[in-house]
Amino acid sequence: MFTIVDFNNFWSPSGGGVRRYHLQKMAFYENLSSETTDQVLSVFVMPDSKTFTEKRSESLIIEHVEAFRFPGKWEYRFIWKPSQIEPVLAKYKPQVIEVGSPYLLPTVVRRAAKKIVPEAVLLSFWHADFPITYVQRPVTNKFGKALGNLSKNVAFWYARQEFRHFDGIQVSCNEVLKRLDRHKLPTSHWIPLGCDIQMFSPAKRDETLVQKLKDGKPDRLTIFFPHRFCEEKGIELLLGAYPILCEKLGCEPALVFAGTGPYLTQVQEAVEKYPHIQYAGFISSIDEMARHYASVDLGLALSGWETFGLSILESMACGNAQIGASTGAAAEHIRESGAGVVLKERTPQALADAIVELYHSDMATMKQNARAYAEKFSWADCFKRQLELYKLIYNQKRKK
Repeated sequence: MFTIVDFNNFWSPSGGGVRRYHLQKMAFYENLSSETTDQVLSVFVMPDSKTFTEKRSESLIIEHVEAFRFPGKWEYRFIWKPSQIEPVLAKYKPQVIEVGSPYLLPTVVRRAAKKIVPEAVLLSFWHADFPITYVQRPVTNKFGKALGNLSKNVAFWYARQEFRHFDGIQVSCNEVLKRLDRHKLPTSHWIPLGCDIQMFSPAKRDETLVQKLKDGKPDRLTIFFPHRFCEEKGIELLLGAYPILCEKLGCEPALVFAGTGPYLTQVQEAVEKYPHIQYAGFISSIDEMARHYASVDLGLALSGWETFGLSILESMACGNAQIGASTGAAAEHIRESGAGVVLKERTPQALADAIVELYHSDMATMKQNARAYAEKFSWADCFKRQLELYKLIYNQKRKK
């Protein structure tokens, strides 16, 4: 039995991209035993409030492990003790171990693996470009470019220590892959993630919602922003650009916010001030999310630090043209698809200009390009490619 064990402290019951990755991965492996003769077992180690084993199928087991929960509204739990890790490795004796979060966990898992399954392949998945997103960017904003660059280099040094002796790192964005190679982390492997193109489809368009947003003006631009309300996701840019758009377009665009975050108060104030800004709350239903995506004209991918951008691809799959940041996965998706406009500067004025440019362009063609591009990605292809990589590296390691 070829066994894979996943550890990831970025997992959260209400999380975004990382949660989606693991849910889709579990769905793939849960059905694998009925679809192939390959003897493969996937074990996901889920940080939880208590310890128990949940067998989903012959090819998928979830090992719930009691773990410390961060105080406050966070739903993240933290696995870091050998006593939480070693029993799982001893029970399953995996051929491949994947670690999806970079803080302490890689070192603890590496030491446990050396003790229990020294022949196992150790791989990481670079879900968050943390030296840039969570270190360089905030330090630069507060203390200037020099300290920002220094802190970035320290963060990459830390990453090298954590992933020392790992057999590789999986990455979903070519720009990030090249950056990891420059900073001399273990060999990078490109694994593009997927999109449920049946769920996220133009067919989810709801004419009642469309007419509600257009409010009697068929040419009114409609925008959906279902991202965390924080600076990283571009909420300040959008709130600053909206009054400029109202003036430039001559008709207030309809803007629907969904989600929560530090800027929730500012969003609620904008809803009170502008009649065509709406707040839909936190949308937990995937079907409801697809309905909103498919019923608007435009998607916004304003974070320049996405490592793949699942929400970008879901928006594109629903046929939305995009305005995107000039770096990271957002820029990569837009440039390769021809489905939108990349920001020239990270300012409200530049965002307003980009939206106006897109509004007056051939949006119909861009929307078609968006759907065609998203159709190239599927979760099944993602995990088949990943499983082939697992086996390749394992076989190479056995021959050494």
